[in-house]
Amino acid sequence: MTTDQIVYAVFGVVVITALILDLGFLSKKNKTITIRQALQQTFIWVMLALGFFVFMWVEEGQKLAFEYLSGYLMEWSLSIDNIFVFILIFDSFKVKEQHISRVLLIGILAAIVFRVIFITVGVALVAKFAWILYLFGVFLLYTGYKMFTAGEDEAFDPHDSKIYRFLKKFLPITSEDGDGKFMMRIGGKPMYTSLFVVVVLLAAIDLVFALDSIPAVMGISMSSLVIYTSNIFAILGLRSLFFLLRGAVNQFEHLQQGIAIVLIFIGVKMLGEHYINMVMDKNTQVLLSLLVIVFSITGSILYSIFSNRQKNLPKDFKDNTI
Repeated sequence: MTTDQIVYAVFGVVVITALILDLGFLSKKNKTITIRQALQQTFIWVMLALGFFVFMWVEEGQKLAFEYLSGYLMEWSLSIDNIFVFILIFDSFKVKEQHISRVLLIGILAAIVFRVIFITVGVALVAKFAWILYLFGVFLLYTGYKMFTAGEDEAFDPHDSKIYRFLKKFLPITSEDGDGKFMMRIGGKPMYTSLFVVVVLLAAIDLVFALDSIPAVMGISMSSLVIYTSNIFAILGLRSLFFLLRGAVNQFEHLQQGIAIVLIFIGVKMLGEHYINMVMDKNTQVLLSLLVIVFSITGSILYSIFSNRQKNLPKDFKDNTI
């Protein structure tokens, strides 16, 4: 076996084992997840991803390992933005607490399948038409700019989305959750429940996010190994992150700007790759990308926390500190 084949095999074993444990012990029907359990599960997923980084370093070397880590951190930060949209969907359809965990897992499994398809097609297209990378670069610049300048009035409304309107047009849908079922009979007629709609929306929304994240990770590395593993490891931790962050949905209001800076940076890097290669070697470029990702995301989170604390200070205290 080649080194790449060994890494893929280990990655497959880790992912399959983790999903079996998740399905068997952590996603039982009508089971709710506490903040403590979510924290423990998030820690496990992150440790698995970082452990794989060490394994990549040993098997593939420093450069590919840091490309993987940069891709994972970027995908992880993008998944936080993804989670906030998930929260809107669950709130909009009033999904009961006991159904959330299972619905999330099914949505994430669907997202993994679609991501693998997207990545395979994307890598094949770039291999055949290298100029597509420049289109990706322009797309990331545009997306980053739109994300950086987006206001609160542009909030996503699940019931007004094209996906929901399409489902309502072609499928018999009921607002009931069917007590955890995806289909039920009303008056003898089969009807799709609100939980079915939520699963479809979760998978579809992740595909929309993939349009940003997959080109972005291609801007960090064109290694299929890095693209697949960083994406899948980030997605696997989505469910535990959801339960961990849903109470803090309004605490990271500037995270979007941090993610936008990362997308713009990678877009510029993709468009100027020829000239960047003339003045900077690949290892330095990988380390620079990693630093930009870490500082942009960490800085936006810290600034969000500081900004929220300033807003919550008593008016008299603010006046005295000026």
